[in-house]
Amino acid sequence: MSWLIGVDVGGTFTDFCALEQTSGKMIFHKIPSTPANPARAILDGAVAMCDANGISAEHVIRLGHGTTVATNALIQRKGGRVGLITTKGFRDVLEIGRQVRPKQYSLQEDYPAPLVPRARRFELNERVGSMGQVHIRPSDDEIEDVVRKVVETGVDACAIGLLFSFLNPECEQRVAETFSRIAPRVPLSLSSKVQPEFREYERLSTTVLNAYLLSVMSQYMQTLENEFSTRFPNASIGVNQSSGGLMSVSRARRFPVRTALSGPAAGVVGASYFAKLSGRRSVITLDMGGTSADVALIRDYRADVSFERSIEDFPVRLPSIDINSVGAGGGSVAWFDRDDLMKVGPESAGSVPGPACYDLGGEKPTVSDANLVLGRLSRRGLLGGKMPLNLRAAQNALAPIADQLGFSLERAAHGIISIVTANMVRAIRGISVERGLDPRDFSLVAFGGAGPLQARDVARGLGMREIVVPLAPGILCAQGLVVADQSENFVRTIRIKLDRPGAGEVMVENTAELLARARAWLSSEDISTRTSHSLELSCDMRYVGQNYELSVELLESDWLNLDINRLTKKFFETHQKNYGYFNENDPVEVINLRLSAKARHEVPERISTNDPQHHEAEEDSRPIFFDHDAPVDSAIHYRETLKVGDIITGPAVIEQMDATTLIFPGDRGRIDEALNLNLEVMP
Repeated sequence: MSWLIGVDVGGTFTDFCALEQTSGKMIFHKIPSTPANPARAILDGAVAMCDANGISAEHVIRLGHGTTVATNALIQRKGGRVGLITTKGFRDVLEIGRQVRPKQYSLQEDYPAPLVPRARRFELNERVGSMGQVHIRPSDDEIEDVVRKVVETGVDACAIGLLFSFLNPECEQRVAETFSRIAPRVPLSLSSKVQPEFREYERLSTTVLNAYLLSVMSQYMQTLENEFSTRFPNASIGVNQSSGGLMSVSRARRFPVRTALSGPAAGVVGASYFAKLSGRRSVITLDMGGTSADVALIRDYRADVSFERSIEDFPVRLPSIDINSVGAGGGSVAWFDRDDLMKVGPESAGSVPGPACYDLGGEKPTVSDANLVLGRLSRRGLLGGKMPLNLRAAQNALAPIADQLGFSLERAAHGIISIVTANMVRAIRGISVERGLDPRDFSLVAFGGAGPLQARDVARGLGMREIVVPLAPGILCAQGLVVADQSENFVRTIRIKLDRPGAGEVMVENTAELLARARAWLSSEDISTRTSHSLELSCDMRYVGQNYELSVELLESDWLNLDINRLTKKFFETHQKNYGYFNENDPVEVINLRLSAKARHEVPERISTNDPQHHEAEEDSRPIFFDHDAPVDSAIHYRETLKVGDIITGPAVIEQMDATTLIFPGDRGRIDEALNLNLEVMP
């Protein structure tokens, strides 16, 4: 037997999922997180899960890990002390940026201070031209002088970002070699390695962020790798990236910035997998946790990928799943603005003290308090009753809101739910309607601890007719880590007009280089347990004069025998799809070539769990407010007792250890062969 384990570390809980490759048996586990040392919860939880389910440590072949260490380091500004070496005249690029304000109508608000203060930013008298030609070559003494100045500032890591190094990395490599000789223990972040493509500000920002996280992630990854290999000797470790694929621990140590958005990305991968098991090609994901809700679009089982994101207001130029986030979670706080209108979020009560109903000292009214007052959450509490909820505390928290509005507690609670629903609806419209897509053509996949509880309100707000709730929605990120591919992305900036003579030959030559790098990566990675690998090539293309590119995928037959006319036609089709028009007379250029390499574990097409269990219910039904008028007596079902083919008609509520699913009157749910709950939403 061969087991794959996925572990997602959250602020409150660490979630586990184990999948046996042959039988498709899936096991879930959940323990409190250990923020001071996240590796401790991972190791202890994995051992406890295996012991409880009779899984031999020798049979575990991979750990897929989604980490929040990098994200937390950025949020708390607890990264390393970073130095920067850049081209003469570009010392202040980090502060100049794009010369736009973060918020158009706020003259007081500014971007955060650079992670490298000016005193630790040093210039090197070098210059490479826009075609990769060397104009100014620094001497060895000049390089050594700059390196020594950086070392004297006592840095923990150094970022090296030289102009046009993505075309000619020679000078960056010389600086790195000198650094290795003078200060071999100082880790380096080279822009030509982190993300070798044009746009110097975003590339430099990404390189600095990577350097800022090097010391934090390197120590954490080393500890995890050493201790995990001791307990699970046959297992490799894959660390999730923002793009939704796993990378080796060694690459995670060198490129920690790639992990900064790994948690939400794992959820999208898991949603795509379970949607595919149920045959749903086009879905919109709703991942609602305690602080935020993350939404993404999946077409043909693939999520859209973005190359321009920001992390804590710092721009990052790396491939990442295109996720739209909004401050709408179970802990989102209801409050009154200066206009006396009630708002919900983005402030959150977090996990400590948490919503008032957690009875941990929180007093502010939250979405969870509103759900408890409406009867949508069980008074027994969360985690199967292990985390009791205090109804009286929730009512006390909502009382000032109700008094100010002149409403009953239930109507005030329903108002809070309506506002947080509107926030999520707006986020989904941003990735669908505003891009010319109709959300009614998609199914809504709801997960996260609060997603299934709010999904029906969101679906009705968008006119969507179907909701898919996976088997363990609160642990879906861990499930996504189990089924994720090992992946790596390669990029080459070429910037060439398609009507230029020899353009096809130039593209083929650069494609061959990318293919060689991808094959070298496949050889260097441990893929002995993978059954297959795949390569995908795409171009970033635009009309000459445009500022942003569109991604156009190339057929494999075009990789080494490019048909320029066919490529141009595909660009026109892509432009038409995205902007509603194209002009065949305007010149077109290719900016970047991108190659994505994936090594795939064998994962089953069907999953199974333990047989449905008998559940000693404390109550068969309870009154639930589906609107603010009057409660409706609603049947209570337990997810672990349901089997394939079971049909549940609303009004009802389905409870399980990690989430609560609400079924409104007239709606109907069915457990399908993939063990997903499919909800039909009545108009």
